[in-house]
Amino acid sequence: MSSSSERVCFRRRIIKDIFRVIGLPPLILSALAHLLHVRLRWWSLPAYLLSIALAAVARVHYTDFVQRREAKQLGARLIPRVVGKWPGNIDVMLKMRKAFASNYLYNPYLELFEEYQCTTLNTRILWMDNIISMDEEHTKYVLATGFSNFWRGTAQRERMESFLGDGIFNRDDQTWKEVSIMLIECNDAQGPLKHRALARPFFARDRISDFELFDRHSTRALSILSDMAAANQPCDVQDLYARFTIDAASEFLFGKNMDTLSRQLPTPGSASLGERGSSTNDAWGTFVKAFEAVQRIITVRARMGIIWPVFELFNDKTAPHVDTIRQWLDPLVRQTLEEKAAFKQAGVDGNQEGKTFLQHLADSTNDVGVIRYQLLNILLAARDTTACLLTFVTYFLALHPNVARKLREEVLDVCGHGTPTYETIKKLKYMKAVIDETLRLFPPVPLNQRQSRPTSCALPPPDRTFSTISDEPLYMPKSTTFFYSTLLMQWNKALWGHDADEFDPERWIDPNRLSKFTSNPMMFTPFSAGPRICIGQNYAYNEASFFLVRLMQQFDTFTLATDAQPQSSLPPPEWKCGRGRQAVEMIRPEAAMTLFVKSGLWVRLGKAAYLGH
Repeated sequence: MSSSSERVCFRRRIIKDIFRVIGLPPLILSALAHLLHVRLRWWSLPAYLLSIALAAVARVHYTDFVQRREAKQLGARLIPRVVGKWPGNIDVMLKMRKAFASNYLYNPYLELFEEYQCTTLNTRILWMDNIISMDEEHTKYVLATGFSNFWRGTAQRERMESFLGDGIFNRDDQTWKEVSIMLIECNDAQGPLKHRALARPFFARDRISDFELFDRHSTRALSILSDMAAANQPCDVQDLYARFTIDAASEFLFGKNMDTLSRQLPTPGSASLGERGSSTNDAWGTFVKAFEAVQRIITVRARMGIIWPVFELFNDKTAPHVDTIRQWLDPLVRQTLEEKAAFKQAGVDGNQEGKTFLQHLADSTNDVGVIRYQLLNILLAARDTTACLLTFVTYFLALHPNVARKLREEVLDVCGHGTPTYETIKKLKYMKAVIDETLRLFPPVPLNQRQSRPTSCALPPPDRTFSTISDEPLYMPKSTTFFYSTLLMQWNKALWGHDADEFDPERWIDPNRLSKFTSNPMMFTPFSAGPRICIGQNYAYNEASFFLVRLMQQFDTFTLATDAQPQSSLPPPEWKCGRGRQAVEMIRPEAAMTLFVKSGLWVRLGKAAYLGH
């Protein structure tokens, strides 16, 4: 789908909605007046306005009637609704928008859950159902046991169309299945992405070539860290890790290293700020700014709900950023298509065994847009999620020197100073605990969503460890957005104990504490769950573990460089009076489509003495 077609889609939808709400009632009134031979005359305008208001009230009451009837038929009750002071909960919407700009992560949602003493709520902004949840049972149903009743849905596709298009994260049903098969099984698939079988899957658990790739890019990243440590210079590791992961991902996907680690790096104290962290003013910096800006816009659209197109009716805010991203990716795609055409003309089939994902896509289609969207979807996951994980692991190593010391001891005992392998990484139990505890407290995708299909259903009774309302099933309206917060669920003291806010890797090693999770795996879903579980989680674990082994082999101290951290990114003083993580946080974690540290994570690393292992 072209960029102009994408913009037309959501504009057409909002124009239809506006006509249905504002235009249709006066038209019906005019038709009735004409049939009854009534002349409205001077009170035509008041009558038209009244018809719009009455139609809106009638529509709300009719919807409520239908929902109560369907809930009764399903043996369920309505999801508790937030009740504001203003019509349409406009005051709630304005309060939440202000709170998200200044408060700690998802505290605005958490405060609502606590106020209504439940784990799933209907915010009912502008009389439209909008479900938010931190309930483990409801998340399990939406992602797994009731998977067939939900999909990504039209609302998400509309918000993300210009950015992710036909990619795996923005499609449902047959299109999603075809792409999943391509990525995981690499067997023949039918449909628009029909492709040839490959000798090995792209996301195998133990591909040796992945470790060779990790080694090359880790060596380059750690060389930069080593130079900075020798000069006692702080480094924005969030920026560095994003470069490391995208360089590895670009070679993995394209067979071409984007080599961002060789480009200009942020300078402490004078780095310009992008949407998330440090930014540079070169071509790479331009790409990063666009890549992150479009994610912020999509997040804002989600918080505004279905009405966001009203504010972009004549100006798609993602358009300039998407164009910048395409200027980076499209030349790579066209070059690959040209190489395929040249091979075909020469009667050569190419190397099937060693094909990259990009070449594999090019075998399936000549459509530049289709290929670009698939690359962007995987690139987004490969860069942002693993970089987020490494960033917050480093943050916790700086906050907890005892954890850093124990982790380094395990790395040296198991791997020495040699190159880590798939077999040695499997032996790093404490490393896995550190990674999992980081993913629990700061999952890269802290909030996700599904949409109920055009048929109503019943959610199971809520998790009774938190909700005090009722143990009845909950009525889920048709075609309604369901937001679920992995982060809030994984911070829930009712599930994880009184110390749920604390960073403690030992909870993943102590059998008594670990039994909580093993008996209820849905407590921990940083990679989602069910049929749409993240297909790249093994790649992410392997990449993060490999890099951390190399990091711990070379460095033994990690210190937050608050002098290099921009003042605006430091936690405000009032956070100290908060509770849980808010009171102890030394940085400002924020979220767009993925988590990040505002203005970057500036750290000083201490070079370890060689111990001769």
